Parts: sequence; structure tokens; C-alpha cells
Amino acid sequence: MAPENLHTPLSDRAAEAEHTTNLFPPPHTSGSEGASDQQCFEETEPRRCYSPPQGNGLKTLRVDHFKTDEMQKQRAEKLKEDVRAMIGDTYANSLTILELIDDIQRLGLSYHFDKDIKRALDKIILSVNGNNVMEDQQIGVHAIALCFRLCRQHGYEDENGNFMESLSKDTKGLLSLYEASYFSFDGEKLMEEAKVFTTKHLKGKIANEDLVEQINHALEMPLQHRMLRLEARWYIEAYGKSKDVNYLLLEMAKLEFNMVQSMLQGELKDMSRWWEDIGLGKRLSFTRDRLMECYFWNVGMIFEPKFSDCRKSLTKLAALVTTIDDVYDIYGSLDELELFTAAVHRWDIEAVETLPDYMKLCFLALYNTTNEMAYDILKRKGVNIIPHLKRAWADLCKTFLKEANWCTKRETPTFKAYLDNALVSVSGVLISVHVYFLLTETITKEALECLEKKYHPLVECSSLIFRFSNDLATSKAELERGESANSILCYMHETGVSEQEARNHISSLIEEAWKKMNKERVAADSPFEKPFIETAFNLARIAQCTYQNGDGHGVPDNKAKNRVSSVIIEPITYLHFWGSVLDLGGGSARLGVLVWALSWGILAGFETKDCSLTVVTRQCFIALPGYLKALPDIEVDCMMATENQKHREIGMFISIGQNGRTCQLDIAHTLRWDIKAVETLLDYMKLCFLALYNTTNNMAYDILKQKGVNIIP
Repeated sequence: MAPENLHTPLSDRAAEAEHTTNLFPPPHTSGSEGASDQQCFEETEPRRCYSPPQGNGLKTLRVDHFKTDEMQKQRAEKLKEDVRAMIGDTYANSLTILELIDDIQRLGLSYHFDKDIKRALDKIILSVNGNNVMEDQQIGVHAIALCFRLCRQHGYEDENGNFMESLSKDTKGLLSLYEASYFSFDGEKLMEEAKVFTTKHLKGKIANEDLVEQINHALEMPLQHRMLRLEARWYIEAYGKSKDVNYLLLEMAKLEFNMVQSMLQGELKDMSRWWEDIGLGKRLSFTRDRLMECYFWNVGMIFEPKFSDCRKSLTKLAALVTTIDDVYDIYGSLDELELFTAAVHRWDIEAVETLPDYMKLCFLALYNTTNEMAYDILKRKGVNIIPHLKRAWADLCKTFLKEANWCTKRETPTFKAYLDNALVSVSGVLISVHVYFLLTETITKEALECLEKKYHPLVECSSLIFRFSNDLATSKAELERGESANSILCYMHETGVSEQEARNHISSLIEEAWKKMNKERVAADSPFEKPFIETAFNLARIAQCTYQNGDGHGVPDNKAKNRVSSVIIEPITYLHFWGSVLDLGGGSARLGVLVWALSWGILAGFETKDCSLTVVTRQCFIALPGYLKALPDIEVDCMMATENQKHREIGMFISIGQNGRTCQLDIAHTLRWDIKAVETLLDYMKLCFLALYNTTNNMAYDILKQKGVNIIP
């Protein structure tokens, strides 16, 4: 077991050697034998320091926020059919369908409707090509730009990027065109001009526009560059505030987000157990313990439920890359790193005997985990992928070793030499190789050559965006640590430009990489299947997300923690359903009891075959009617809500059906917020009042416990 202080001066360590078995010897140094203790201490410090991992989130994570039951699954299936019918509505105009598809995508639901969306877009493209553009509607920039963007997203190469000139007063059109401009190809001058034009005019509209939230969000980072699951969480909140909200679509989005999140929490618990069992985080105390961040990264790459096994395998991969990167970056001597690189190249279990003790643990963890992944692929697809995974890991370790040499010798490589090495050392190629085997049904020689010999533009560009995003976020800290190999530093050294000019150049290279990827998405001769292509885009997206405001992987701040929490831990407030059997007036009836915990109030509804009762508080009086009308099982006639200083009026609507005839009664009853008031009510009303009273008080208790505020009044 490692001693508490890994950086004890060498002279003291020698004296302790007889009494302590040290799994982690100090990093090798080149100081003279006559160096002072202070000099030895400084030389044995790691080259880089990282913050501790994100608290004890994995051990204390509660996964019972939202539990998916059979009723919710049935409701989700019903909502899917309703939304599918909306997409296929033959009476809806093209713009309505395009906006619906856009909402579905941004709400994170499109993977349920891939075929339906393709059919709808095929129909619209056919209409456009037949010069029956949008059914001869008088269309604006918003419609054209939206159609252009959606077509590019789904692999249609639309070359008709012509937009109306008078745009400055059309804010919605400006916003749509701005987002569309980030789907351009290299050489599309018109789209570049559109990007500059829309950015300028949108910045001028922030102060007084209804779309201010959407404008700020888009200018911070365009839709094309955003992590899909994080964007879905944001858009669900924004869409709920929209005057054009479709409540069925919103309900499905919230339900689906929470159901997927519940599944992700289960996966994270599995990954936590694996990480505890493998023991690298505990045994190698000099490394970053970043399992939560590694899992979040791979949720960003591929979140769909059916890819659970792929997500878990990639999380293991990311955790191993992070650990081994730290071995090369901050702990191993060059001699030790050469031994480790050779061992990975040999991929032989006997190679472990050539390694120092702490490296044996790393190598065996890598060796066993990789071989287990290969076994699973062999079992499922009948293909032995060990040679390919071995090669990918060997290439990665070689680039790690080269960077360690540059750092140790204080060498600054040329910009090209740095990029050639960094393309692999950032681990994008390694990730792509694993993704290909995990996702692809039919493995081809052509695709393997694009992963191993001459990197395909999707692999190269996503890796470069990953590398450049990392460098933009970490270059200042690396410069302070004395590191010499970074794209910004290398470009400054080679060209003599300022740091800001170098940063601008790197940002322009990121934009060029995105354009190349956009072109590859519509390529008819791609060697890769759609899931791989989308994951390559998502690798670039999660990289920009992680490094948007700093090193969100190595040194996560509150923003990074909030991103993880919003996607994996904190559910969206949703409607909770319970079913029960109650006795009403001597007869037994099965009731569907619906209690909605909403930010603006509480609704308790009781439904039977012959009777329905709706209770609303004043807070939700204004907001609820539109929502209720969207639900076919609840009829809304009128609602009343008044309030005086010490009393709360509850408006009730009762619809009673008997023998095919319906009579309606509006009742306004003033109730004190007092448990004793229940005795003043009719029997069936007692049930309503107690449900409302207990649920509200329980919510208030939770708020009091969390925030120290009594919200019952």
C-alpha cells in the first residue's frame, strides 16, 4: 500500500525502504547526488496537479427520483403513436411539419421516429424539387433556413441555399438562418456571409425581443455544436414557456427524459461497482478519479437506450485512458514509460513482469478489460477484434510517450509535428475504433482501413475538434506548468504571433473541421453506417461542451457539475400516476388518481367511468385550462379561484354521467387550510381534500428541510 506522502525526499525514502513496501515509487528525476533535500523534494513533484473527483456523488447518488412503472410505459407508447400521427398528418402544411420535426429533435425524441421523419422529409423534398415549394405558400427565411438545416442534418445535400435579402426585421428568420449557417460545407460563401450577417443582427436584438432566451442560447453556442442530451433538457424548459407549445409533445419529452435518466442512473451504478472492483482510483492515488465525468462524456456521445452496452464499454475505455494518460503525464519516468509502451505493443501477459509494480496494475486492467470487450464482440458477431484494439492502444501509448519526451526535454515541436501526434494522443482514434466495432453490424475492410491506415475525415476532424477544444481550455495552465507541446504554444512559437492570434487561428481550424464533417454526413459513398457517423459528430460536441468554460474533465467546476447533474441526476418535474380502488356511495369503482406536482400549483384529479372531479388551486388556475384541454380524459367547463387573507377558495367542477345523461354542477367551497376542516365536507370531498392537504404539506416539508423556508402560506 502506498505511503501517505508519495513525494517524500529520496534520502528519507531510502531509510524507510526496509519498513515500507511502496507501490508508487517517486517519479524518476535527474538531480545530482549532492542535491539538497529541498531540491530533491521539488524534483519529485508531479509535473501536473489535478483537483479531486466530484465529491462522493457516485456513493450518495439517489436513483429513486423517478421510477418507471408499467402505467408510465403504456402512457409513453400512447404518446408515441400520437406524435407519429402528427408527423404523418397529410393535412398539415410543410412548415408545420418542419417545425414539428425540429421540436422533436431538440426535445431529444427523434430516435423514436427516424423512419417517420425520413418519410416526411422525403415528401417535402419531393415537393421542393417539383417547384411546388411549401404548397405555394408565401414563405419566409425561417421556413427556408429550417428546411435547409433539417435536410443537411438528415443527409440531404441541398444546394439551393438562397435566402431573402431583407432579414433584419425578421428575428425568427434570423435565428433559423443563423443555426442553418453552421451546417455549411467548405466553400459555401453564401452561408459564411449568412453566419456573419445573422450574428451581427441577432446581437442587436437581445435587449427587447421575445426570443431573447433563445437568441442568447444560440449565440453562446450554435445548435450544431451542442451536446444532444443537455440541449434536450434546456429545450424542454424553454419549449414549455412557448406560446406555441404542444402539450402532448411536451408531456412525452418530460416522460421520456426521466425514463432515460432513470436508466442512465442504473448504468452509472453498474459502472461505479466496476470501478470499485478494478481499484485503479484507490490504488493509483496520483491519477484523476473521474468515473462520473467519463460516463457523462459517453452519454454525450451516445445516449439512446438501445446502446447501453456500448455506453458502458466506452465508459470503461475512457476511465482507462484517463488513468494511463496520468501515468505518462505526471508519474512515470521515461525509462518506465518506454517499458509500458513496449508491453502494450507486445500485448503479452508475460510482459507484465517487465514493469514496475504500479504499472503492472495499469497494464493488467487494460489487458483484461480490452480482452473482455473483444470476447463480447466475438460472441455476438463472430469477429476477433483483439489485433485492432491492440494496435489502437499501442498507437495511443506511442503518442503519449512522444509527448512525455517533449515535456521532459522542454522541446517545442513544429505545429505539424504536434498535430500529427495529437490527432492520436487525444484518444479520438482509439474511441472511434471501439465505437466502430461496438455499433457496426457489418464490419468491412474498407472501413477498417479508414480507421487504421489513412484516417477518414470523420475520424480526423472529430479528433481535431476534441484536441483543439482541449488546448483552448488548458493552454494557460499548461504554459504556467512549463509544458511546451500544445497547439496554441506550438503555433505561437512557429509563427511569432500573439496568444490571442493563435487562439483565433485554432478556432478557425475548428470551424473548418466542422464543415468537412458536414460534407461527410451527406456523402453517398461513406464506409460507415449512420450510428457511427452520428457518434463521430457527438464526440466533437461533447468535447466542445466539456471544454467550453475550462477543463471540465481534469478540473471540473460548478458548471461542469451542474451539467452532469441536469442530465444524469436531477429529473424533470413530471406528472405522477397512481391507481387504487375506492368505495364511493356504497359502490366500488376503480379510480385513476392523478396528482400533478407542478411548479405553479397542484392539481388532484379523480376519474371513474361515471364521475370525474377536478380540484385546482389558485396558482394553477390561469395556466391549467390549456393543458387540460389537451388531455382527452378530462373535461373542463369552468374553474373558479378566489382568495382572501385567511381562506383559500378551491374551485371544483363535477361532471356526473348516469344512463347516458349528464348533469353538471359548479361548486365553490371555502376551506380553511386546517385538518379539522375535513369534517365539514361530504364523504367524497374528504378524500379530495386530504389528498390535496397531505401532498402539499409533504412538498412544503421537503422545501423546509432543503432550504429552511416555510412555503405552506
